[in-house]
Amino acid sequence: MQPNPRQLTLLSVVQAQGSVTVEQLAETLGVTLQTVRRDVQRLADEGLLARFHGGVRVPSSTTENIAHQQRESLNADGKSRIARAVAAAVPNDCSLILNIGTTTEAIARALLHHSGLRVITNNLNVASILSTNPKCEVIVVGGVVRGRDQGIVGEAAVDFIRQFKVDLALIGISGIEADGTLRDYDYREVKVAQTIISHAREVWLAADISKFNRPAMVEVATLSQIDRLFTDAPPPEPFAALLTDAQVRLDVALP
Repeated sequence: MQPNPRQLTLLSVVQAQGSVTVEQLAETLGVTLQTVRRDVQRLADEGLLARFHGGVRVPSSTTENIAHQQRESLNADGKSRIARAVAAAVPNDCSLILNIGTTTEAIARALLHHSGLRVITNNLNVASILSTNPKCEVIVVGGVVRGRDQGIVGEAAVDFIRQFKVDLALIGISGIEADGTLRDYDYREVKVAQTIISHAREVWLAADISKFNRPAMVEVATLSQIDRLFTDAPPPEPFAALLTDAQVRLDVALP
């Protein structure tokens, strides 16, 4: 499914609060209980929310991400806005690393008209997209291909990336917790992401609003290791203060 704007707002409310009653959602969204229940049912069927008696919460798993196809449809408009904002800030004739994720895939599509880019990626989807740009050189990381999302992970990928030092790392993430840690689910993917961060002169994080207060098992980095954050809506509390303390530049790609 492609969530509509009301359903995306509902998801954002639940992400920010962790769990919410149906009555609270109806009041916040200004709609009927019946409408909320219908939206909740559809989102729960897609695995984007978990229901309990009288309310709804974020899915409880901290060990496994939702499917790639579901992530592609979740807040696709917000990811597209983020991608355009990132692409507008990326200069021609620079070197980049893009990692695994549907947001970085959206960024790849937004970079199709750039020239002189040299892009390293451990995401075969990113490589496929950018290889159609004749003015862009794509270098694919070696390693184990993860079939569910075409990501390349493992020690071989880590060793490959260690050869390079790029101008920009453009990374996605599964969750940003309220203590300022960036988290993901697969420790093999995390090892690659950590290597990407340490082999870039600047690190830009692209994360839509659903990633804030989303738990995951493995720590990738902290906000203090990020130079710039691109998102699609003002982050909830306490992230404004965290970003200021970490000296991270915030770019909000509003509609």
